[in-house]
Amino acid sequence: MRYRVRHVTTYRYGKPVDLASHMLHLAPRALPHQTVLASKIVSTPEPSRTSNRFDHFGNGVAWLFLDSPHRRFEVVLEATVDVLFPRPKEAAATLPWEQVAEAARQGGPQAWQASEFVFDSPMAAAEAGTGAYAAISFPPGRPILAGLVDLMGRIRKEFTFKAGVTTISTPVSRVLAQKAGVCQDFSHLMISGLRALGLPARYVSGYLRTKPPPGQVARRGADQSHAWVGAWLGPGMGWVDLDPTNDIIVRDEHVVLAWGRDYGDISPVRGIILGGGVHTVVAGVDLEAV
Repeated sequence: MRYRVRHVTTYRYGKPVDLASHMLHLAPRALPHQTVLASKIVSTPEPSRTSNRFDHFGNGVAWLFLDSPHRRFEVVLEATVDVLFPRPKEAAATLPWEQVAEAARQGGPQAWQASEFVFDSPMAAAEAGTGAYAAISFPPGRPILAGLVDLMGRIRKEFTFKAGVTTISTPVSRVLAQKAGVCQDFSHLMISGLRALGLPARYVSGYLRTKPPPGQVARRGADQSHAWVGAWLGPGMGWVDLDPTNDIIVRDEHVVLAWGRDYGDISPVRGIILGGGVHTVVAGVDLEAV
């Protein structure tokens, strides 16, 4: 599936900003299953200096430096992307989840890149409550993919998608208790539970096609950005992406921007400013199937 993406983020400040430095995780990530045909980031005001690099996780990062006073900062991403994730393996053909956890614990050449996603992170630490919730889906000997799909389905069924009841700093324990939140909350919750079982899981940010073709079910998510979970299937098996907000294995309705331990590693726009006072921010995304 080919998509045209336009993501606009606008900050308005109560007082002039004299100097600013912004870190952007906005460019779609080039992957074997995702081809970036075009990608451009434009900001207003125009930066005095731009730097493009890769972070620890291999995500593209753009740094913008602004040294002229401004009361409004707008950054626009425009991209065209081809997406087709591979069809997942049959669940029964994947390893028992305990073997995956043991491989992650041991590390080594086949597992070291996955093993770093077992450890706690600020927004998705392994907790007893989330671990107990996830453990229901992982009885002894169950194939890892079968457990992942079951856990994802339970989150979709048992949690209410409701904006405004959480913030990005809401702990997963509260999300578990209130059984409500948005895609970031459900992703952090699932990651926390998997890490409590010793299973590597990472936070994936990007965009979701919320408006389906005629006759198909609309997806739950925001018209700003979306989040889901990447889970490791074990040595030689690779990763699978799962969207607990919608109970689907990711194939051709998602566009990947970046991945990290949690949202804090890959927030779309993060910056340091001198001045500005009280500010507002508005973000919007158009994801159009071409």
